[in-house]
Amino acid sequence: MDQRAIGVDELTPAGALERLRGSGREFIELFAHGSLVVEVYRPDGVDRQTPHTRDEVYVVISGSGWFVNGERRHRFEAGQVLFVPAGVEHRFEGFTPDFATWVFFYGPEGGESRARAVA
Repeated sequence: MDQRAIGVDELTPAGALERLRGSGREFIELFAHGSLVVEVYRPDGVDRQTPHTRDEVYVVISGSGWFVNGERRHRFEAGQVLFVPAGVEHRFEGFTPDFATWVFFYGPEGGESRARAVA
């Protein structure tokens, strides 16, 4: 994890994006606790990520575009929550220049068991 990690109570979109800009990278880890890792991600024109070994949740900070999640492709917008199970191919496509998202990795390698219905 980044030596300059911050507390979860200090995570804001503006602060996270400022730290990202200063890193010269497309993503940085900002916080970790137990199995939870919080990152901010802002790809430059093309999303080059590959499937991850843990489940993940994206919360879109800004921008819009298309999200490919396995066999599905759908629009996304700021404020939207997106879930990707471990090992599933996914990527953002055709996104606006201001696109940025929180990324939350959690759970064991290989992901958690199937989703359950929520009442």
